[in-house]
Amino acid sequence: MEIKTVRIEIPEGTNIILGQSHFIKTVEDLYEIIAGGVPGAKFGLSFCEASGDCLIRSEGNDPDLVKVAQKNASEIGAGHTFIIVLKDAFPINVLNAIKMCQEVCSIYCATANPVEVIIAQTDQGRGILGVIDGTSPQGIEDNAGIQWRKKLLRDFNYKL
Repeated sequence: MEIKTVRIEIPEGTNIILGQSHFIKTVEDLYEIIAGGVPGAKFGLSFCEASGDCLIRSEGNDPDLVKVAQKNASEIGAGHTFIIVLKDAFPINVLNAIKMCQEVCSIYCATANPVEVIIAQTDQGRGILGVIDGTSPQGIEDNAGIQWRKKLLRDFNYKL
């Protein structure tokens, strides 16, 4: 078995959601969840089929984001994984609905941070072992950090 990392492309102003699912209809179901959950959101998504033709299946409402999702899915190349590239919305806006999608098995990350995907390669194919999301902590939050966090959440209108 070979272990390697793949860095995900995350364009400025976007977030990604990386997960695993089990069926070809994931592509259309995730499309409907995002399009219906956040009107005006722009997105592209790709799903790596693990049987049959083993194609990367893609959908979205923004051709550039679809291309980014396809590139990332191709680089990862792990069966039954999906990646969503999301703009003008945050993962928090659709994450619970995505987790409730009957084909979705797990979510590896939902982030705008730099991401490295840890991949295992065997004779059969590839699988995701985990992700590195962002960087390691640089310290413990102090009072200024608490105030910054609270202001950010209010600026995003997530708190009163």
